[in-house]
Amino acid sequence: MANIAKKVSWSSRTDESGAAGEGTPLLNGSEQPRQLRQLSEEGGLFRIGRLSTVDLEEDVTAEEESLRGRPKEIPHNEKLLSLKYESLDYDNIENQLFLEEERRMSHMGFRCLEISRWVVCGLIGFLTGLIACVIDIVVEQLAGVKYHIIKENIEKFTEPGGLSISLILWAVLNSAFVMVGAIIVAFFEPIAAGSGIPQIKCYLNGVKIPRVVRLKTLVVKVCGVICSVVGGLAVGKEGPMIHSGAVVAAGVSQGRSTSLKRDFKIFEYFRRDTEKRDFVSAGAAAGVSAAFGAPVGGVLFALEEGASFWNQMLTWRIFFASMVSTFTLNFFLSIYHQKTGDLSNPGLINFGRFEGDTVTYNLYEIPLFIAMGAIGGLLGALFNVLNYWLTIFRIRYVHRPCLQVMEAMLVAAVTATVSFTMIYFSNDCQPLDQEHAEEYPLQLFCADGEYNSMATAFFNTPERSVRSLFHNQPGTYNPLTLGLFTLTYFFLACWTYGLAVSAGVFIPSLLIGAAWGRLCGILLATISSTGSTWADPGKYALIGAAAQLGGIVRMTLSLTVIMVEATGNVTYGLPIMLVLMTAKIVGDYFVEGLYDIHIKLQSVPFLHWEAPATSHWLTAREVMSSPVTCLNRIEKVGTIVDTLSNTSTNHNGFPVVVQVSGNDEPAKLCGLILRSQLIVLLKHKVFVELARSRLTLRKLQLKDFRDAYPRFPPIQSIHVSQDERECMMDLTEFMNPTPYTVPQDTSLPRVFKLFRALGLRHLVVADDKNKVVGLVTRKDLARYHLGKHGLEELQLAQT
Repeated sequence: MANIAKKVSWSSRTDESGAAGEGTPLLNGSEQPRQLRQLSEEGGLFRIGRLSTVDLEEDVTAEEESLRGRPKEIPHNEKLLSLKYESLDYDNIENQLFLEEERRMSHMGFRCLEISRWVVCGLIGFLTGLIACVIDIVVEQLAGVKYHIIKENIEKFTEPGGLSISLILWAVLNSAFVMVGAIIVAFFEPIAAGSGIPQIKCYLNGVKIPRVVRLKTLVVKVCGVICSVVGGLAVGKEGPMIHSGAVVAAGVSQGRSTSLKRDFKIFEYFRRDTEKRDFVSAGAAAGVSAAFGAPVGGVLFALEEGASFWNQMLTWRIFFASMVSTFTLNFFLSIYHQKTGDLSNPGLINFGRFEGDTVTYNLYEIPLFIAMGAIGGLLGALFNVLNYWLTIFRIRYVHRPCLQVMEAMLVAAVTATVSFTMIYFSNDCQPLDQEHAEEYPLQLFCADGEYNSMATAFFNTPERSVRSLFHNQPGTYNPLTLGLFTLTYFFLACWTYGLAVSAGVFIPSLLIGAAWGRLCGILLATISSTGSTWADPGKYALIGAAAQLGGIVRMTLSLTVIMVEATGNVTYGLPIMLVLMTAKIVGDYFVEGLYDIHIKLQSVPFLHWEAPATSHWLTAREVMSSPVTCLNRIEKVGTIVDTLSNTSTNHNGFPVVVQVSGNDEPAKLCGLILRSQLIVLLKHKVFVELARSRLTLRKLQLKDFRDAYPRFPPIQSIHVSQDERECMMDLTEFMNPTPYTVPQDTSLPRVFKLFRALGLRHLVVADDKNKVVGLVTRKDLARYHLGKHGLEELQLAQT
């Protein structure tokens, strides 16, 4: 069977090329090395996270059998990298046009630009908070109506019988909402599926994901997450807020909408990848802040994913956007709750205040917290493995939009059925306490004045269920209820993540962890004579929630701060940090984090922070692509058109060389020019002969390149006549005359660090005579980066 990477796609349908349901072409078609096959065969179930693909290739050939000696380079895994994804130009192109514009700008002009950046960040925070407010209000209203109808129906048929009608009603309502959400995602904008966090991680990493920050994506994401949450799926609305904030930032910062074809003629200076990336970081942070009420956590999240471009002023602007976002949400929710000015709802998820005995912990509890972190890492690894194989199944058999909608409706119906069954057979009845009144208490077969405790977990939105597990009094749940709920919700959440719906995994992870964490607290209290004084169930529910979430997503620094800010108490800072670190260490031993797994399944050339630890025996010579297509400083138009039209290479950057007159030595490097720049030059017909014949010809400016950004026209749309093909084009003014270069013998870690830290798209490899011998791109480095343990395993397999 073909390699699985050929079919997986975040868009799940035809973009500019390729059939529906098929992935885009992949780099080369060479066989996967035998060494990697051995790892996939011998690694066992929990070793998949250390590999770079799913091995579905045919049997090993005799030629591959000979590849047992130590290779001079790591075998290329071109099949893993899709040509669909391109790199972003995070490095400024300092050509003559750019330098002239910068030199003409006065000090006041730079001050105005800085003020504009702050204004844009403020708008990003305001709009992100407003979107979060709309989502929260709509979800609360629709979910309230749904649960009220179902509750009345259940109470109506409890005594005379006929609860099967209530079950059907519940399943139909869930399926109807989920069907709407799945249709708009599967048929209109598939990139809006999921939480969007993997895509934003890739964008901040330097990978251009098609359609990820478009207005249509935002609309589908918002409507889809509302339908998913109201439809009762095991999902949350917090994760998609990060994607929504990033889309808002990408749109506002450009001062126009390419989808609506409206240009407001503002913020034109920011129309380049470098500036846009900074604002997208602010948008992602504003999304985290709106979701969890954690502005500092939002800043750390943005910096964790894009720390290579960190600077002090950018950090302050990101923090400003985060604060504006949480304040906007706070303010409008206070108006909605008729408590104007009461800013006590900082985020979509409100864990409530941990006060009194619940905030105290003793030194001897630290080992218990660490043990819970290990449990969270194990359960997170199991969750990720199961979801991995479910994703493989979907890739093979559920890749058509109609099938994706049907699967989502099936999951919604099964979720309602399982929830109803668990509530029906549960005999866990608790007194209805006025102090902790439930939102939708179900009496069912309980006595008057009591409610079904299982219904508190299932018959509610996930956010309210998490809060009840944190703060309900001891004795509210019995151990059997929590155990059954953890088991069922674990598998429901695992099945749900990856559906063609807009949904996040944060809240389901917290809910699963809070359930088994509270169960741990109850068990500890039963085995201790003084259990009531230290083993508070709410405290252990918080630790379990952190452990489960950390075990699934593997975030440490930002997640610690997010949890501390969401609880409103810094007391648990140390336990949460220890739990998250333990969960990550234990989970990473078996499998990668959930987001990393899905990024890898998309064949994205994602670069980690560091090169493999044992890669010093590799140099730029083994990594680079060669031979390189170079252009002369004054090049023939026909040659440029033919080079750009060559679909077999599809290069995006070309070294510019110059031949020293009267010298037999090879041409030397003098600059670098991008495909997008050449297309703009061809579109405006910037030819040497035309410049000489038209004395009044308008000089090309940076504005012309910014107007074409980001959707540069394809070369096929540029008409060049036969006479124009004979003209010449002078690239001197437009190329980057100072591209970054390295010698051939530069070690891979140094190349990787230079490439990653500077956010490069192309790194030229030159010899001692400044002759171009190769070019390093993101895909060249990604082919060699097998993960933290990939090289060690490869070498072990070779020996």
